[in-house]
Amino acid sequence: MKLYREEHGDGHPLLLITGLGYAIWSWQRQIPVWSQSFRVIAVENRGTGRSPKPPGPYSIEAMADDAAEALDGRRAHVAGFSMGGYIAQTLALRHPQLVEKLVLVCTGTGGPDYLPTPAETIATWEAYADRSPPAFARASMPLSFAPGWTDEHPEEFEQLLADRLEYPTPPECWRAQYDACWRFVEQVLPVDVIVAPTLVVHGDADRIVPYENGVALARRIPSSTLVEFPGAGHLLFLEEPARFNAAVGDFLG
Repeated sequence: MKLYREEHGDGHPLLLITGLGYAIWSWQRQIPVWSQSFRVIAVENRGTGRSPKPPGPYSIEAMADDAAEALDGRRAHVAGFSMGGYIAQTLALRHPQLVEKLVLVCTGTGGPDYLPTPAETIATWEAYADRSPPAFARASMPLSFAPGWTDEHPEEFEQLLADRLEYPTPPECWRAQYDACWRFVEQVLPVDVIVAPTLVVHGDADRIVPYENGVALARRIPSSTLVEFPGAGHLLFLEEPARFNAAVGDFLG
């Protein structure tokens, strides 16, 4: 499927893949920095933003193939957060010739040891998922930040919320992505055969994908390095962009 994409800067290609229900706006504190060194290719997954919104079901495998198509045969560094990390792992396995280095942010891989999303978060999602995008985003998005972050940064949060709602994800498309995520974590992905050098970044206050999943992921990928963000939430790249951008930039070289 042909995804909406934006390309910025020059240099080695760097593909950015977003998480569940999120669009390119979520990389707003990375693209201006990374595009000074790389050809940034930012995509919006099927069902999200300005990309096509076909009826479900969706799969992580199909979304990985969508991302591969967006590269037009270019070999790239690939960064993905949350569901985008699921897609990035799958891309590295299905299309290894396209992946130079991997950056996996606040994500995990499946199997019996995977720690699921906390019950409080799931309860909020289920209570609001079929309501309007503004109602869902306002109720659920604070859980993607570290506890207390939105109270300490109210104006910043309101602007991020407005950015998210500029191109809202329809409830049925969010649900199709959500179901694809659950199917993904029920399987055991052979990430131990990923050959790309990999950076795993995770906050230990993540209320969407528990930190332990990042630790386990880094343990399973042979050429991987784990960077912990103490006290950071799921959207740590918005909470602490300077540190995050520097860590990724140092890794990519």
